[in-house]
Amino acid sequence: MHNAVPLVLAALVAVGIIVIGSFYILSPERVSGTFGLRPPASDADTRAWLRLKGIRDIAAGLAVLAMMLTSDTRTVGIVLLVFAIIPFGDMSNILVSRGRKATAFSMHGVTCAVMLVAGLFMIHAI
Repeated sequence: MHNAVPLVLAALVAVGIIVIGSFYILSPERVSGTFGLRPPASDADTRAWLRLKGIRDIAAGLAVLAMMLTSDTRTVGIVLLVFAIIPFGDMSNILVSRGRKATAFSMHGVTCAVMLVAGLFMIHAI
């Protein structure tokens, strides 16, 4: 696989998660139903917890982009592998909580797989 493809995938994942995180900060009630679990109560405390997810997503996306700008491809690959724990954990939580399996696998599982594949190709593209 050409070196540019994993970098493009990494950039797309990073930007995508920043966008999703922004939605969780700006309008947590609207986006929470797309996660794969039943939407939580719409109160101030719940919105605050959902915004924490948004902050986590934005920080993770920015960390990948920062690594892409300041580091070598191998290091970016390692960061992607570590951050793949996040969508894997989200998918696992949805499945254990009897949420929507289709969303768990299609959104979170695919994101995890893309991050793992891109990360592995970056690590071995020395």
